[in-house]
Amino acid sequence: MNIEEFVEKYKVERHNSTSLKWDLLEERFGDADLLAMWVADMDFRTSDSITEALTKRVNHGVYGYSFVPQSYFDAYFNWMEERYSFQLKKEWIRYSTGVVAALYWFINAFTEPEDSVIILTPVYYPFHNAVRDCGRKLITCPLNNDNGYFTFDYDRFEQAIIDSRAKLYIHCSPHNPAGRVWSEEEQDKLFEICKKHNVLIVSDEIHQDFTFDDHKHIPAAVVKDGKYRDLIITVNSASKTFNLAALIHSNIIITDDILREKYDKYIKTVNQTDFNTMGLTATEAGYSSGGEWLESVKSVIYSNFVYARDTLNKELPEITVTPMEGTYLMFIDLNKIIPKEKTKEFIQDRCRLAVDFGEWFGTDYKGYVRLNLATTPENVKIAITNIIREAKLLKENDYMNVPSLLSI
Repeated sequence: MNIEEFVEKYKVERHNSTSLKWDLLEERFGDADLLAMWVADMDFRTSDSITEALTKRVNHGVYGYSFVPQSYFDAYFNWMEERYSFQLKKEWIRYSTGVVAALYWFINAFTEPEDSVIILTPVYYPFHNAVRDCGRKLITCPLNNDNGYFTFDYDRFEQAIIDSRAKLYIHCSPHNPAGRVWSEEEQDKLFEICKKHNVLIVSDEIHQDFTFDDHKHIPAAVVKDGKYRDLIITVNSASKTFNLAALIHSNIIITDDILREKYDKYIKTVNQTDFNTMGLTATEAGYSSGGEWLESVKSVIYSNFVYARDTLNKELPEITVTPMEGTYLMFIDLNKIIPKEKTKEFIQDRCRLAVDFGEWFGTDYKGYVRLNLATTPENVKIAITNIIREAKLLKENDYMNVPSLLSI
C-alpha cells in the first residue's frame, strides 16, 4: 500500500472523540483552535487485524478475569526475536499499565528516598517527573549537541554518577526527543560506566519499532550478547507501534533473577492488576499480523520528516532540524530566528500550532520545539508552511507589530 492509499484509508477525524491531543487544546494550551502536533500518538486508525481482534473480544460480551494465553507469548516473543534478536522467556515477563507507570514502580522498587537518579537531557519529561514525584534527587546530564546531532558525553556522565552517587539511570532508546537510535558501541561504552559504578539501568524502549534508513534498534539487554543483563530492566509496548496508548498495556522484561525477585516483592505491595485484557488482545494481534500496517505508517511518517526537513532547510536554513533516526518526533531549534522568550508566541499564537516545547525536556532547550509527524501529510504541510511564512515575516518586519496572517 503506497502512502496516498494508506492515508486515505486510515486517516481519521479525532475532534470530539475525547482525544487528549485534539479535544483538550483549550485546557492545555488555552486555545482550542490550534493544529495539534504535540502528544505522541497517531492520527491514523490502528491495524485492521487489531480492530478485528478487539471486535471479536467485544462481541463475546464477557469481560471477566482472564490470563495471558500462550498465543500472546508466541506473538510477542517472535516479534522480539525476529526484529531484535532478543530471545525471551516467560519467567522474565511482567506487565504494567503503561511505560510511565512502570518508571515510577522501578524507582520506588530499586532506590530509596533521597537516592540520586540520573537522566540524559533533553529527554521525555515524565522521566523528570517520575524522579521528583518519588522523592529522589534528579540528576540531569546533557547529551552532546553538535548542530542538532546528539551523542553521549561519557566523561560527563561518569562524573555525574560519581558526584551524585547515582543508583539508577533511565535510558531512552530510541531517544525522545533527540531522534537517536543508539548503536551497540555507544550503548556498550555507556553501560560499562554504569557497571563500573553499580548503577541500575532502566531502559525505556517504547519507540523500538520506529527506526529509519539503515538504523537498527539494539535492545539494551542484547548489547554485547547480554553483557549487562544483570543491570538492566527493559520496558516496551505496542502502544506507540500500533497507536494503542489508551489500552494501557506494557511489557516489562527482567532477565536477572535477583532483580526480578526484588521487583516482585515490591510490586505486590502497590499493584495487584497484571494487565488490561483489551490491551493484551490488541498487542497480540499487532505483533501477530500488524507488520504490514506498521511498515506503511512508517513510510508516511518518514516521508513527512523528509518533506519537513528539506523544506525548512531550503526556506529557513537558520533553523536546525535534528536528524530523525528513530521515533516519529521531530526536534527543531528555532533560536536563530526567534528569541527564546518569544517561542510560545511565535509557534502557538502566530503559527497556530500546539507543540511540545523544548524546555519541557530540559532547561537548556528553551527555543526548541518537538513536532509529532504521525499525522497526515496535509497537517505537516500546514505546520511547516505556517512556520516558514511567519519566520519570513519576522525577517521583514518588527515582530510585535506584524499581525498574523494565518489561521487553521
